[in-house]
Amino acid sequence: MIIADPMEIEKRSMEIIESGLPADIPQENKAVVKRVIHCTADFDYAENLTFSKDAVKNALEALRRGCDIVTDTQMALAGINKAAAAELRCKIHCFMSDPDVAKEAGERGCTRAVVSMERAAKLGKPLVLVIGNAPTALLKIREMIDAGEIAPALVIGVPVGFVNVVESKNAIMETDVPYIVAKGRKGGSNVAAAVVNALMYQITR
Repeated sequence: MIIADPMEIEKRSMEIIESGLPADIPQENKAVVKRVIHCTADFDYAENLTFSKDAVKNALEALRRGCDIVTDTQMALAGINKAAAAELRCKIHCFMSDPDVAKEAGERGCTRAVVSMERAAKLGKPLVLVIGNAPTALLKIREMIDAGEIAPALVIGVPVGFVNVVESKNAIMETDVPYIVAKGRKGGSNVAAAVVNALMYQITR
């Protein structure tokens, strides 16, 4: 039977995902894992999504306080639910396409992601940093954490690829900041947005 109702499609999808999950996923992390699998149809995320202690709890507290959300791609920005963010009074930023960011990155010989994370650190608000594409963003975040220049409420580290990807994720997992990381090479902007949405929906739905 073909299901046409969008809400019923999502409900049934989540039931199918739930039935395929390992039994040992902590309840507080399950909504994030399910949402990521929902957007990727990839059950590997049940194993490779890694959560620091109280990551979800800390993220929900920050979102309820109206934190700023900073992404490393316009695609992740587009995928984050704007209505949910507005309800929580959370501003969403992506500096990657700003002409002055591109100019500064060119002058310094670094990536736009590095400059963007420096801009994020200057926002002066609690931050959820959402990295789905650029390992150099994660490496810069680690550098700023070590220097005491930034203390994010949560780092979502899910860049996809082959160069510096695993190393950058490991660098975040070695810190004391709350994180949700997709270990290994998998990830992407869609995964990054799905994590944010899963967190916000726990408050707004």
